[in-house]
Amino acid sequence: MELNLFGRRVFLAAGLAAIGVQPATADTLAETCIMAIRTQMAALGDGPVLLNSYLVETGPGAGDFDLTQANAAYVYDNALAGLALLAAGHRAEAARIGQALAIAQAHDRFYHDGRLRNAYQAGPMAMPAKLPGFWDTHTNSWAEDPYQVGSETGPVAWAMLLWSALGMAAPANAAGDWLDDALRAPAGYYGGFYGFEPNPQKLTWQSTEQNTDLFAAFTKLGRAEDAAHAKTFVAGMLQGGVFIAGLAPDGAPNPMLAADAGIWPYLAGLGSAAPAQTAIKRLTRGAGIGFSQASESIWLEGTAFASLAGAPAAFRATLAANLSPQGYIYATIAPALSTGLTVGPSLKPGVPPTAFNYYRRPALSTTAWAALAGISVNPLA
Repeated sequence: MELNLFGRRVFLAAGLAAIGVQPATADTLAETCIMAIRTQMAALGDGPVLLNSYLVETGPGAGDFDLTQANAAYVYDNALAGLALLAAGHRAEAARIGQALAIAQAHDRFYHDGRLRNAYQAGPMAMPAKLPGFWDTHTNSWAEDPYQVGSETGPVAWAMLLWSALGMAAPANAAGDWLDDALRAPAGYYGGFYGFEPNPQKLTWQSTEQNTDLFAAFTKLGRAEDAAHAKTFVAGMLQGGVFIAGLAPDGAPNPMLAADAGIWPYLAGLGSAAPAQTAIKRLTRGAGIGFSQASESIWLEGTAFASLAGAPAAFRATLAANLSPQGYIYATIAPALSTGLTVGPSLKPGVPPTAFNYYRRPALSTTAWAALAGISVNPLA
């Protein structure tokens, strides 16, 4: 695994150098990011494909994050990359990602109901779709991550957005039907499912960000009633001049201010500029923003999409200054960044849930958002 990934990273760097891409400025960043995505895709051959979400460390500096993410291709990251490729005029390459997600939906090893997992193995798409995992030296066995094999509403919504943009209505509506059947709440939609088949744990919290995603996706598909159902939930989360994170499983408000929940409703047309600007102001950390109020440093993905919501021009310079040798932008400036969230509920009695942190690794989602910001294309509009 490490040799293959190392070879891919060398190919990426060599490919960028061969085509004469220079260190990015704020003005050339979109072109650089799109070329990096296309170069990674070219390394994987032809046909339907999903891209690594992170270019991880493989040497002495590698840690648990690198082990668990080495072959992970998250649905959200890949759908976003597909939308960025479309925005840049590379429809055929965007379609390769859309087709891979459709194959994964139709050829799951267990589910046949229209859902997607949160992640699949990076690389050419197989049938059945392969799930990410790693060799656990403690148990001397192959292990899978309960979040990666689960299904949350937000990533499914982003796949629906890509499929809709590509004219692939059948898989998009199949996913929408599953959401309606499995996760429709009295207002909006629940979070999803966490853990392993056949009985993953249903997540009954509700997310402002994910319902915003669903509003945008259902609107693109012409599913007006479903879009309105998600919109009603998001509208109720505007409290104290900002959109809060959502509702806890017991229905109590989660007052956390997070960048996506605070800014994406504006990008999706569900709120005025004022709440988004307030969120940006409260989350600003120098020339960028944190993931949430729990973040002490800059989250570069949020810094990228904040640029589409009227953030200062200096934010784009921050992105350009954090370009990796492979052409991707790092996820963070600091070595690690707290989000204030957990990856999911603990599946082991007496064991606390794992903290959800970002790490300074070249990240597909950050790179795609930076490209979209540079092209001035809002994927939620």
